[in-house]
Amino acid sequence: MAITGGARGIGRAAAEAFARRGARVCVGDRDAAAVERAGSELGVLAAPVDVTDRASFAAFLDRVRDEAGPLDVLVNNAGIMPLGPFLDEPDAVGDATLDVNVRGLVHGMRLALPGMVERGRGHVVNVASMAGKLPLPGMAVYNASKYAAVGLSAAVREEVAGTGVTVSAVLPTAVRTGLTEGVRLGGGLPTVDPERVAEAIVRSCVTRRAEYPVPGWLAAVQPVLGVTPEPVVRAVRRLMDGDRAYRQRFGTRGDHDRRVAEQAALRGGRGEVSR
Repeated sequence: MAITGGARGIGRAAAEAFARRGARVCVGDRDAAAVERAGSELGVLAAPVDVTDRASFAAFLDRVRDEAGPLDVLVNNAGIMPLGPFLDEPDAVGDATLDVNVRGLVHGMRLALPGMVERGRGHVVNVASMAGKLPLPGMAVYNASKYAAVGLSAAVREEVAGTGVTVSAVLPTAVRTGLTEGVRLGGGLPTVDPERVAEAIVRSCVTRRAEYPVPGWLAAVQPVLGVTPEPVVRAVRRLMDGDRAYRQRFGTRGDHDRRVAEQAALRGGRGEVSR
């Protein structure tokens, strides 16, 4: 099995959870040094991969197949989450967000699914977010990328139905990882540890449900929010300090924003990125 974004956070927690169960795990990440360190510490295969580059993703999956055999599970976990007002976000940062969070899933599934379908078995887990269901100010392009991830997962799931291959989306709320670096958590905002998200990823390989909100009770709340009048939603958001992401500024969130700036710069400088 292969996990992208495996150097830290949810990806690393998922790798550890699968390895404990005896799976042959391969972790990939754009941070080559960090993923090699994670692989060594967890006792799993590790390799660099840039999910926005189809050739890089293909080389990663080729190595997985060469060293661990046919790919049965792909966890598309790599993601970035720049925060702040939509009108202030550099174009290159928004482009990088869509590249990693959406195009990365497209590349992964187009590369992995043909072999799975041919063998008649396999499972893809796309780590999306509750931000793919619930919009929040300060997360506009990130919201767009996760709405896309949820819709993409659902549509591809329908296309491969009946082949023995399934696609699931895992939708965590705020997670205590580097993606939330510099953001005050709690205060009414449901927050979970990466190990809890990893449990949902592992569980999806057994039950194969379409969606897995984390924490699970969000599955009951989500439909209600979809029909709740906007003034009520805004009032609840104020009580939860739901504008905290809007008050962020890109470049102020330590290592996370540094990595995003590097990712954006790789795109050839389409828009200036402040650091």
